[in-house]
Amino acid sequence: MTVCRLWRGWATRENAGAYERIVRGEVIPGIEARKIPGFRHIDLMRRDLDDEVEFQTLMWFDSLDSIKAFMGEDYAVSHVPAAAQEVLKRFDSHAAHFEVLDRRPQTGQ
Repeated sequence: MTVCRLWRGWATRENAGAYERIVRGEVIPGIEARKIPGFRHIDLMRRDLDDEVEFQTLMWFDSLDSIKAFMGEDYAVSHVPAAAQEVLKRFDSHAAHFEVLDRRPQTGQ
């Protein structure tokens, strides 16, 4: 079973670049360096809105146990380092977890 961990945060337009640099330069490499058993990968997405920028992270794991290895028993709590919190306008206090029912590999183009 694959589990997807979804989290969202919002930044002002002025702070969006700083947040993206923190996540791409520090947060993601830090998570990858932990070599968490069952962690597959992380996707960072950005969506420009009228007066703010929304970011989403999707983290892919083999199981809830893999997520617990990442976060501990209270695995739904958000993982938002202090540097990222400082540049975010607001963020989800908890991540949502979804069982992945169907994920198909890309076919030839």
